[in-house]
Amino acid sequence: MAGRKGVKKVVLAYSGGLDTSVILKWLQVEYGCEVVTFTADLGQGDELGPVRGKAERAGVKEIYIEDLREEFVHDFVFPMMRANALYEGQYQLGTSIARPLISKRLVEIARETGADAVAHGATGKGNDQVRFELSAYALNPDIKVIAPWREWDLNSRTKLIAWAEAHQVDIPKDKRGEAPFSVDANLLHTSSEGKVLEDPAEAAPDYVYQRTVDPEAAPDKAEVIEIGFKKGDAVTLDGKALSPAAMLAALNELGRKHGIGRLDFVENRFVGMKSRGVYETPGGAILLVAHRGIEQITLDRGAGHLKDEIMPRYAELIYNGFWFAPEREMLQALIDKSQEHVEGTVKVKLYKGSANVIARASSKSLYSMAHVTFEEDAVYDQKDAEGFIKLNALRLKLLARRNMR
Repeated sequence: MAGRKGVKKVVLAYSGGLDTSVILKWLQVEYGCEVVTFTADLGQGDELGPVRGKAERAGVKEIYIEDLREEFVHDFVFPMMRANALYEGQYQLGTSIARPLISKRLVEIARETGADAVAHGATGKGNDQVRFELSAYALNPDIKVIAPWREWDLNSRTKLIAWAEAHQVDIPKDKRGEAPFSVDANLLHTSSEGKVLEDPAEAAPDYVYQRTVDPEAAPDKAEVIEIGFKKGDAVTLDGKALSPAAMLAALNELGRKHGIGRLDFVENRFVGMKSRGVYETPGGAILLVAHRGIEQITLDRGAGHLKDEIMPRYAELIYNGFWFAPEREMLQALIDKSQEHVEGTVKVKLYKGSANVIARASSKSLYSMAHVTFEEDAVYDQKDAEGFIKLNALRLKLLARRNMR
């Protein structure tokens, strides 16, 4: 029997927290439909054990709890890292890159269970609603997406809790108080925003930082690590082969220890407003520095400069939710082509909030000691530079003579 607006069954992106617990019950009450829950382990660090019990107590019969950490890093984070992607020059897109994977599984589970809709807990003010829905429609143009925050009038925590209590929704005790800020986390980063962080003129309180130690309290002795790359992806750490998720987890721990990857950032949301967030991307920050280090000796100048030119566009596509759009896939093909010979090792020094490349080596290196030496050499005729300069100066001379007339 179809419920409200013809919806019989909906797959809900479910964390077990206050918002999605209320949404689960709200869908059952307002839409009169069956709800399937999907919970993704993306390395957020939350204990997912109680999630199944909460869903069962809410009457859910089909419960999906999946460990997607390897797929997340291998198919989403690493391709993005090959591009050295940064939104507005600084943000490593930790939240943005997780949404297409969650949407992909929502759509797949909807197909597997015969559901005709999917639902998410993103608000009507943020970017996530756009990311979830653009991805869902790209994968199934006929899917119906339910976004409760755009439909209901439960627009405050007080109203949410009152509705939950009226409908016997299980609310964790720590969720009854007002949270000082909102957190989103996965294996790549932790994002904090709202409440105490809303005024960009006020420094973020120390307690906001959860994934990294204060750089001032980090070890007084630097630590040098070596990362090995193959086709642009990190594959070894200090000589030990690691899977993508294990690599990022290990780099996260090193970054945490040395206070690396903190960012206090005011960004331009796709929906039009500016927002202030505090991000912690310890492993990602190290990986970005190391990847650029190996590219320095293995990537041709023209290829490298072209990559840098398209990177802002590529990053903006991910930020705005167009991971599954043809233009992102086209750019990815170009980026992946550039990485064919990006392999070798990079040594990175970690010290009190900084990660700096101190050495790099590759059997595919384009760096020629014979050409750059300050000593006498037999491969570079310095006289050739005169003609090179004259040809490049020709148009500048013509412009100058015209302007002098």
